[in-house]
Amino acid sequence: ILFQRPFIKDMGTKNATELTEFVLTGLTYPPAWQIPLVLLFLMLYLVTIMGNLGLITLIYNDPHLHIPMYLFLANLAFVDTWLSSTVTPKMLVNIITKDKMISLHECVVQFFSFGVSATTECFLLATMAYDRYVAICNPLLYPVIMTNKLCLRMLVSSFVGGLSHALIHTGFLLRLTFCNSNTIHHFYCDIMPLFKISCTNPSINVLMMFIFSGSIQVFTILIVLVSYTRILFTILKKRSAQGIRKAFSTCGAHLLSVSLYYGPLLFMYVRPGSAQADDQDAIDSLFYTVIIPFLNPIIYSLRNKKVKDSVRKVFEGKAISSSVHATVN
Repeated sequence: ILFQRPFIKDMGTKNATELTEFVLTGLTYPPAWQIPLVLLFLMLYLVTIMGNLGLITLIYNDPHLHIPMYLFLANLAFVDTWLSSTVTPKMLVNIITKDKMISLHECVVQFFSFGVSATTECFLLATMAYDRYVAICNPLLYPVIMTNKLCLRMLVSSFVGGLSHALIHTGFLLRLTFCNSNTIHHFYCDIMPLFKISCTNPSINVLMMFIFSGSIQVFTILIVLVSYTRILFTILKKRSAQGIRKAFSTCGAHLLSVSLYYGPLLFMYVRPGSAQADDQDAIDSLFYTVIIPFLNPIIYSLRNKKVKDSVRKVFEGKAISSSVHATVN
């Protein structure tokens, strides 16, 4: 069913209609997979929320973690929660109810929320790479360089950059009209599938995406690559095997997170469009909107000694508290 309202197009087309409701085709899967997929994605989402919010709470409550590295990590966990919550609940509703409809207003809001969170994550990953560079390559100057004022500025800049980037693309998205097809071949309102069904020429939108999204990705990836190249050379100069292990353990989690996030993102936007590419784009998007937010708290918890120590203290404190309570009773 096409939900439409009349409008007159700029090119003089008569009797055209603008679509205000769309169909999200979602993921392609056999009908027998419906319940297993619902259970899988629901489990991933719940663990994502609990893991990231738990990490934020842990960092907030432990004074030993009140340093720039963990401040950035707490904000990354917040953005991962935001990103996952933008996409996963709607995807679950679509699978459960098979009601794949979404209004134009909901679509624009979802894309805006996705744009803010995804772009902010790019900036945060670059910020964390710079923080590790300073910590390992200039350890004596680290407290002088990474001041609270600088950290706050970097965090605010990351969120402002994400908000500005999303506003630009959302503003240009509103100039598009949709009159031929209301089928979005995706499981959320991403910008590329919307371009494909637009009746308005999206060339300007594509140009803006190339300029702004391309610049942001190149800029943040360069910061990560330069930072870790310098870190690698610094590590190789170390004589102590213990120092090398400590440096790798400090950076390993972040480098793994960056690789997992940017890999599908870059692959998605460099491949030419096709029917097969639509399905592959959905899988790539699933990876960095659902899987990465789920993995990040696990990666940082398992590969970070201070986080593991903090978790152990929490459980030990609860065990002691329970033991004292049982003894008193």
